[in-house]
Amino acid sequence: MSDTFHSRFSAEEMAEIRRSLRDEARFGSEFLGRLKRVAKRVPFAEDLLAAWICTRDPATPRRVRLTLLAALGYFVLPLDAIPDILPFIGFTDDAAVIAAAIAAVAGSITPEHREKAKRTLAEL
Repeated sequence: MSDTFHSRFSAEEMAEIRRSLRDEARFGSEFLGRLKRVAKRVPFAEDLLAAWICTRDPATPRRVRLTLLAALGYFVLPLDAIPDILPFIGFTDDAAVIAAAIAAVAGSITPEHREKAKRTLAEL
C-alpha cells in the first residue's frame, strides 16, 4: 500500500465516521433505519443486510468486520460522492463500495447470513 494515500473525507467527516462506528448501537439503528427507507429502491439491499448480519456474528474475524463496517458506514453517511437523491445513479457509489467490500471478504458472508437477510427483508 502506498504511503501517499489521501482521504477524500475532511477531518470533520473522518471524526464523524469514527464516532459513528464506535457507537455500535447508534450505528446499527442508523444503518437499519436507512436500509428500511431505501430497501425497495436499491437492488443490493440483501447484500447490505447480509454484510450487517455478518458483522454481528461473533465468529466473524475482526478484519472482516472492520472491512464491512467501513463499507456500511459509507452507506449510512449522508455525505456521498454521488448524492443518493439523484434518480438511477444515486446509489451507484454505495453499490460499488459494498461490492468491493463483499468481494474482499466473500468467504466470510455465509449462506446463513444471506438467508437471514432474505427473511428479514421479506418482513420489511
